[in-house]
Amino acid sequence: MVIAGILILAVGTFGFRLSGRLLKARISFPPRARKLLESAAVVLLAALVAVSALTQGHSAAGVARPAGVAVAGLLAWRKAPFLVIVLAAAGTTAALRLCGVP
Repeated sequence: MVIAGILILAVGTFGFRLSGRLLKARISFPPRARKLLESAAVVLLAALVAVSALTQGHSAAGVARPAGVAVAGLLAWRKAPFLVIVLAAAGTTAALRLCGVP
């Protein structure tokens, strides 16, 4: 059952990607719609990060996790290497939790 689900998702994903390439020349969007579609991916990713960083289950995540995400965001904005970003974010969160910050 799991393998069937994986195969269905794989075929669906491939179909969506293929349809984008095939229909790109046939469908044109107005410039305003194109600009909105370009920024939609960034907004969706930011919303996902916010929900993941600020909540844990059905309650707030405390202070340590959002602080780690903020450190990661700052380092990503400064174009730090990915490994440095991950280690700094994890270290910040761990240090705050070690100090008793929820």
